[in-house]
Amino acid sequence: MTKIRKSHREWRETLTPEQYRVTRKGGTERAFTGEYWAEKKDGTYLCVCCGQPLFESSAKYDSGTGWPSFDRPAGDGSVEERDDRSLFMRRTEVVCSRCDAHLGHVFPDGPETTGLRYCINSAALDLKKEGGDGG
Repeated sequence: MTKIRKSHREWRETLTPEQYRVTRKGGTERAFTGEYWAEKKDGTYLCVCCGQPLFESSAKYDSGTGWPSFDRPAGDGSVEERDDRSLFMRRTEVVCSRCDAHLGHVFPDGPETTGLRYCINSAALDLKKEGGDGG
């Protein structure tokens, strides 16, 4: 897979200010404010920056946290995990493997299926509804 590389100016031209803040600057949207935290429609969640499939709606569940939560990525290699020691904490950051967009974090407190909770910002996602176009 070829990595997508763009300048900050190029990303700013294609993303909304909130998408840019979250995906390119590592921001986090406030809980219960994102477009997809309560979404129930079937489909595939794509990276808002590059369109890579990241998560399937079948892996989504209500974690009660206010962010879209998934128990697994869409496929092997769709996301990468990195050590995150910001904000005086140690967490595992989740990024798009194709364009390095910050997506959110993964925690070991998910459902029995995998034991993982991929806590993802809605601003980093675009839902391609089953049988239809993106969000």
